[in-house]
Amino acid sequence: MITAEERDKLAENGYPRPQLIRPEWTDLCGQWDLAFDDADEGRAQDWPSGQGNGFGHRVTVPFPPESRLSGLHDQGFHRVVWYRRTAGLPACGPDERLILHFGAVDYAADVWVNGTPAGHHEGGHTPFSMDITQAVRGRSDDDGRAVIVVRAEDDPADPHQPRGKQDWRVAPHDIWYHRTTGIWQPVWLEVVPRCHVTGVTWHGDITTGRVSADVRLSQAPPPGSTLRIRLTLGDEVLAEQTTAVGGASCRMDLAVAAAENAWDWNRLCWSPGNPVLVDAEVDLFSPAGPGDHVWSYLGIRSVGVADGHFLLNGHPQYLRFALEQGYWPDSHLAAPSARALREEVETILALGLNGVRIHQKVEDPRFLYWADRLGLMVWAEMPSPAGFSPRATQRLVAEWQEVVQRDRSHPSVVAWVPLNESWGVPAMAAHPAQRHLVAALYHLTHSLDTSRPVVSNDGWEHVESDIWTVHDYAPSGRGLAERYGTPEASAQTLGRRWPGPHRVVPDDAADRGQPVMLTEFGGLTYAPGRGDVWLGYGTVRSEQELADRLGDLVGAVCASATLAGFCYTQLTDTEQERNGLLYADRTPKLPADRLAAILSQPSRAVPGEEIAAARHPAGPPDTGAQREGTG
Repeated sequence: MITAEERDKLAENGYPRPQLIRPEWTDLCGQWDLAFDDADEGRAQDWPSGQGNGFGHRVTVPFPPESRLSGLHDQGFHRVVWYRRTAGLPACGPDERLILHFGAVDYAADVWVNGTPAGHHEGGHTPFSMDITQAVRGRSDDDGRAVIVVRAEDDPADPHQPRGKQDWRVAPHDIWYHRTTGIWQPVWLEVVPRCHVTGVTWHGDITTGRVSADVRLSQAPPPGSTLRIRLTLGDEVLAEQTTAVGGASCRMDLAVAAAENAWDWNRLCWSPGNPVLVDAEVDLFSPAGPGDHVWSYLGIRSVGVADGHFLLNGHPQYLRFALEQGYWPDSHLAAPSARALREEVETILALGLNGVRIHQKVEDPRFLYWADRLGLMVWAEMPSPAGFSPRATQRLVAEWQEVVQRDRSHPSVVAWVPLNESWGVPAMAAHPAQRHLVAALYHLTHSLDTSRPVVSNDGWEHVESDIWTVHDYAPSGRGLAERYGTPEASAQTLGRRWPGPHRVVPDDAADRGQPVMLTEFGGLTYAPGRGDVWLGYGTVRSEQELADRLGDLVGAVCASATLAGFCYTQLTDTEQERNGLLYADRTPKLPADRLAAILSQPSRAVPGEEIAAARHPAGPPDTGAQREGTG
């Protein structure tokens, strides 16, 4: 069994897939050859074979060529780029397969190995893998090495491509950022058995004392194969079960006997204040050859909404979030290092926040691992296209399904957000087809995962949604108090007051008493520059003014008895947007303890927080204060 400390070490050393671990892997990040193909002539010039003189640049993968850490820092338009690397291959036995993995390539990727087509993937934010065994075996010049070539196409002028906040102009403007083209997450090789585990989806239900596992295999195993799952918490075995498996997928339900004692649920349940992770071993046994063995983990917890509250493990949980662009000045959407992802989560928690809304980005799985491990809630959001069309819909729906499939086993992910501010559906109030897409994405997401709330269109125009989320950049706490201070005021704001450019909840939207959350507000710009700064939603000139204005806004939100949570805009300065709680280098604009005192003040909407604050005045509200056994 891999211990939590060993998982941490793997993640810090860059292991790219923390929820499905085979410790033996070959990292292909580092120096690659790169070619810009502005005329799209690479195929005709035999670049798929790795030949030709076009590969005249060197790039450090996984950093996009626009970034400084790539070694190129070329921020011009390059719709097509080619990568080439000659890679040493790990030993691969006759009954084993060699798998080439890509964390993410923006946007469409074609891959060749030794000149042989290996695979194609479309979608700039999700992983893909391919079996390259045949491409590297049986060559007369086989020297244990292979030439890997990747063609990436990312058209900045295509409004129907999901791209989030990547700018379509050469230079960033307003709220848009420099582009991230090509490879921007790890590339790696893995040797596996012919029949092997390709994925496991976990779901735990503490109230029934059961954990379900949906295991996916590369192919149907030989007759007589079995699958064993073992769940442990430290040295304690929570469950172990073996079942026959005959197809390429298998579902198992494991009874957790320790959950029969309801007074003991706290030590089993994941929450921000108590991020318990259950270790899992998955073994595939085959009578016809080698089996497979992988390590994983899960969190047992429930998420829901009721009576105007967001519920975690059945209890009201107030959300203190910041908007997280996940962008670094020297590496863009790619993290500057594996260690930086852990430090990002630690920094967020030190500010007194308990979560982030990832904005227009699908975050690195290693970030989600640290969110799971350290206790940070996450709202997962799909990057949007700019325009609406059948092509945009097809791309958006296909990639969003991959996002949900990849991330639905992370206990830290507590809500899905397929759309933001009607991006991609810019005229939905007047066009039924766009409204149908919003509703369809809501229902599609629930069909893939029934265990989390879905926010169909964060900010406004909620055709269907489990949470009414509002974006309101009021300049003062008084305006927020007027709009959300009472249930009556909130109802008016959701209906006909229009705090943003669109109505929040249309008349025909289903009203089930959804909680109301302020998921963008504030956005204060501190010490703006002269010409390269987007002034945004208000400026402050000193640390004291920042503290006063921030305290005024957050205080008004927390004083509301109707708001179930907030998301402040934003966590870090990003490009010309200088409205972060932190500078772009992740240093705080106010002392971290001062920011934490402002952001963690108790909420009137969750009375248990005020009780907890009275008991423990020295620290932020303990989110476990509402659990049984604390009073």
